[in-house]
Amino acid sequence: MKELLKKCFVELIGTFFLILTVGCAVFSSAEGVIPAIAIGFVLMVFVYAGGHVSGAHYNPAVSIAAAVRGALSWKDLIPYWIAQCLGAALAAYTVTQLVTVPEAAPETFGLKILILAEFLFTFALCYVVLHTATSEDTNGNSYFGLAIGATVTVGAFATAGLCYGAFNPAVACGLFVMGAATMKIIGITALTNLAAGIVAGIVYKLTSK
Repeated sequence: MKELLKKCFVELIGTFFLILTVGCAVFSSAEGVIPAIAIGFVLMVFVYAGGHVSGAHYNPAVSIAAAVRGALSWKDLIPYWIAQCLGAALAAYTVTQLVTVPEAAPETFGLKILILAEFLFTFALCYVVLHTATSEDTNGNSYFGLAIGATVTVGAFATAGLCYGAFNPAVACGLFVMGAATMKIIGITALTNLAAGIVAGIVYKLTSK
């Protein structure tokens, strides 16, 4: 139990700073801020910081992918999700105290496009995590954090204007708590992310040695 609590605390901290960066960077009024780069970098550094403790998921979709792959015990999945969602909610509240978050407006995203974009890049993120951070073939490598952070950056640039670019139910939850997104679209986004994580776990098992 003590070991699980330690892992969950690390997940809470990493998810907190990920969602804090998402909110502050996306809703910053300062010139020259590039959210995709800031978000990719904060994920990278916290993956390096917490990877040796909890696996540094900071993302319920990654956690379920790891469970399907066998890198996370199924009994630890819900505690991980609770820690990640709590970190996201705390970060979202903190964002509202630091920057002005615009009220959620009627969604302009095409639903099919949103689902496809979120699915593809959540799958890509989970697939990269599993192959670089959980595979015995790449065990001990020094690039896993960079690969994971870069995947999020690429996804954010590639899907700009198509979806929220969450690739993470905790990010979706955080945007809702900030008041920046509606429940309907956030729910669809989160479910799409989780489905992509499950598929990534299955594909990993089919493609790994």
